[in-house]
This record gives sequence, structure tokens and C-alpha cells, in this order.
Amino acid sequence: MRIYPTVFRLAFSWMDPEKAHRIGYQAIRFFNTAGAGGLLHRINRPRPLLRTRALGLDFPSPFGLAAGFDKEGLAIEALAAMGFGHIEAGTITGAAQPGNEKPRLFRLVEDRAVINRMGFNNDGAADVAPRIAAARAALARKYPGVRPVIGVNIGKTKVVELEHAVDDYLISTRTLAPHADYLVVNVSSPNTPGLRLLQNVESLRPLLAAVAEEADRSAGRHVPLLVKIAPDLNDQDLDDVAQLAIDLGLDGIIATNTTIGREGLTAPAGKVEACGAGGLSGAPLKHRSLEVLRRLRGQVPAEMVIISVGGVETAEDVQARLDAGANLVQGYTAFLYEGPFWAGHINKGLAKLRA
Repeated sequence: MRIYPTVFRLAFSWMDPEKAHRIGYQAIRFFNTAGAGGLLHRINRPRPLLRTRALGLDFPSPFGLAAGFDKEGLAIEALAAMGFGHIEAGTITGAAQPGNEKPRLFRLVEDRAVINRMGFNNDGAADVAPRIAAARAALARKYPGVRPVIGVNIGKTKVVELEHAVDDYLISTRTLAPHADYLVVNVSSPNTPGLRLLQNVESLRPLLAAVAEEADRSAGRHVPLLVKIAPDLNDQDLDDVAQLAIDLGLDGIIATNTTIGREGLTAPAGKVEACGAGGLSGAPLKHRSLEVLRRLRGQVPAEMVIISVGGVETAEDVQARLDAGANLVQGYTAFLYEGPFWAGHINKGLAKLRA
């Protein structure tokens, strides 16, 4: 089952990264619709001892897939079959948008990292919502016990000015919240101009309060709400966000998004510079993501959920985040390097660590 890294090196490492992602995305969907989903699930499914309770929901595993892989909401069933305990779709915006100009995705294989400036390319909330509803119903049928959980990550439409950001987020909220198991407000991507300014607590407070109210109203139930933050916040900003989350009664925080930093990379400086602007993800974020997790856990009450993401590659990484206070853990970049059995390997590794 560890053959994929060789397949990646021979078949994909030389290919344009976004083209390789699209091919992999379509292949995942094809094999699932061709009937391989059941086989994949039998291989990758988490053992019952990994079941986790968080956000008022039951997760088959504490390990899930971060937003960014499935922006269209078309591969959720297939990704569930790969063993992810939850799949976070998105980032999805109120209106469809093509994202930034290509090329906009770059690999740093030496660092097992990726730089992206995708710019929230997606089909828009109105088109994605029925896909998520259909996937949720399908998972309920396929997994009558504890099914994989579907999160929905929403962001600001690029052409919308910051002063109208709340109204824009509310479009996504009322369209998507009825179909989401949990909802995430993304204010931390570096690839939408000005977006990170919304992490300022003065801007963040009215945004989160409005989304929380609209999510529950439109869904007719409580939709757990989380905010996703950047690893580049300083300690005081982290403390302020933690206090805001407490004040507003948020259900959780996702830490962290990609970084605009380029420290500690082994790739040649010229290669890194040639990639240009964008968010760095992957193994180089491991240390900072863990630092942010520990600081947040020291600030927020035990009942507030923290989902840790950034530099997660192995079962040992997942367990380290859980031991440091995370309730759930997500990965993404290593998926591109490790392939379709990655979540299954992590589930098996976690089970061994807990045996």
C-alpha cells in the first residue's frame, strides 16, 4: 500500500501541480462511482476505538481532511471511503469565482510543502449546497452507525469590498448551513486581498456573531461554528481571538491556515522566490501549528473544540496534536504526496498507538 510515493515521483512530480491535482481529484471520484468505494472503505475504515465525540457530533476517527482539496463538494463520498473521519468542503464563497491567475500552485518537494495562491476558486454556494446535501444523505445511508462528518468552510467573495463582507458571508451561510454538520468562517487565507484584516477582533466580532445567528436560523438547529485562523498571528492576537471565541460562545477554532512565512525551507532560495506570493502549507508548518495549538488550549475552556492542522503527516503527528489538547486533527498537503491510502495508514497507526 506504500507504492503511491513512487507513483507520485514517476507520474506526477514532473507535472503541473494544479493539473496533477485535477487528475487525482477526478480519479478519486471515478473509482468511487465505479464501485471501488466499498473496497476502499474496507481497507481504510477506522477501528471503533478511534471514535471521537466533538462539536456534539460523533466522528469515526479524530483525523479528517482540511478544506482546500474539495472546493466543489463533488468528492465527499469518495473521500469518506478513504478513511477520513470528516471532510471539510470549501472554501466556498457566496458567488462563483475562478480564483487567481495560473500558475497558482507550486510544490516544494524537498520540504514536502506546497505554496498556493488559488484565490478561493469554486462554483459558489448555490451550486455547491445541493451537492453537500446529497453527500450527507448518501453517507447516512452507507454508514448507519457513525458516519463521516461533513464540514463546510466559507470565505469572502473576492470582488466584495471588506465593508460588505458580513453580508457576503451571510449569503454562504444561509445557503450552506442547512446542509453542514459544522460551519467554518475562513478569515485567514492570504490569497484574497484584505481578508486577513478580518482577523482583527473589532472586525471579527460582528462577522462571527452575524454568521452564528444566521446559521442556526436558516438550518432550524444549532450548527456548530468555528473560525479558522492564520499561524502568523502574534501571541497577543491569538489571545484576543481566543477571548473573542469565548465571548461569542463559538464552538471551536481551527488552527492553522497556511503561512506567508518562508523560514526554515531547504528548497533553494531561487526556487522559493520563483513561486511568488501565496500560502505555504505542509511539513514546515509543523512546529508553529503545534505552538499555536498549545497557546490556544491554554486560553480557551476545555469544552471549546480546537481542530489542529498544519504539518500533519503521520499517526504520531496526529497523536501529538491530540496529546497537546486538540480534539480533532486535519491534514491536506501530505495527502498530495502520500496518496489514497494515507488516511487509512493514519487510522491504523493511531489504533496501534492506542492498543
